[in-house]
Amino acid sequence: MNAAAAYGLLAHGILFGALVALLPLGDMRARAALAATAMAMMVGIAPAMHGIFGTPSLTLLLLATLQLAGQPAPLGERAARGLLAFALPFYAMALGLGAFDPYAPGYEPWAPLALLAPVGFMLWWKRQDAWLLILALDLAAYAGGLFANLWDALFDPLLVLLALVVAIRPWAARVIASRTR
Repeated sequence: MNAAAAYGLLAHGILFGALVALLPLGDMRARAALAATAMAMMVGIAPAMHGIFGTPSLTLLLLATLQLAGQPAPLGERAARGLLAFALPFYAMALGLGAFDPYAPGYEPWAPLALLAPVGFMLWWKRQDAWLLILALDLAAYAGGLFANLWDALFDPLLVLLALVVAIRPWAARVIASRTR
């Protein structure tokens, strides 16, 4: 088993545990999440998730790790909308909408890295330390060869789906509240 496959299996185990950590289990939440992480590896949930969804981005893994640790995740509504504003057109073009494939420059990422430098500076300027650390770890994982494409380290479809849920949750809550009045 190579490092990328091992990473994918372990990451999906942690993602499953983070999903369980979202359940309203009271004082048992942390224990149940850790038990679910181990169980996902033992009973085949993590390999099944890896087979269905592919290797998750390091960004998603780090957000799941924060969830497992009981820390507030930095993926708020504003960050989720920013990710969606980038990722939805990115995936649309990568799937053939238009002549340009934005996924291809991720294999020789000098241009994307040049575009990430101002993003890193802005994160530092706004004191977004959690996001700056996530970006640094993403870049280190790519530079270390864990990911063949820079975009795979930064985001993936599951992270985009999570961002969509985070972005529409306040709107959905308002709609539900207005209908119950």
